[in-house]
Amino acid sequence: MIYDITQELFTSTTYPFDTKPQCIPVHRMEQGALYNLTDIKMCAHNGTHVDAPRHFVRDGKGIDELDIEIFMGRCRVVSHPEELLLYENDRILLRGEGDLSPTLAEALCQRKIKLLGVEGQSVGDVRVHQILLGEEIVLLEGIRLDEVSDGEYMLFCAPLKLGGCDGAPCRAILLDDVN
Repeated sequence: MIYDITQELFTSTTYPFDTKPQCIPVHRMEQGALYNLTDIKMCAHNGTHVDAPRHFVRDGKGIDELDIEIFMGRCRVVSHPEELLLYENDRILLRGEGDLSPTLAEALCQRKIKLLGVEGQSVGDVRVHQILLGEEIVLLEGIRLDEVSDGEYMLFCAPLKLGGCDGAPCRAILLDDVN
């Protein structure tokens, strides 16, 4: 089974004060144009997106500098923050808003995970971001896990390759056949 855990961008939840995504028609066939063409205006952190270290680390890697391998591989979906430390997976997706404590963020750094995903538009406060991104733990925010049970999956969530950016939208997909 394939699960699309991505929010639709233009109706997605946005973090307070972020630019809301806009779909701006430039050319439309119904108005006599030979083709349809659309401009997009948005924040790099709208909808389902990935935070790169540069988001909260001054000299951190940009989204285009991260190893693409981080965004593909086995992951574990869990329902409770205390479960984040129970499994050996490098990629963990947590149901709910996230809102991790700095203590839990430090423990995840000790575990040396590669990626942490949450359903909320943010994994936690500034300090939590600094701790995780400072250790190059990539953050996948704004996912939707309503249709997915807890367990192990294959995750694919490659972000757009936006040179020098601190984050980027992505299409996040889970496969339940991990063998």
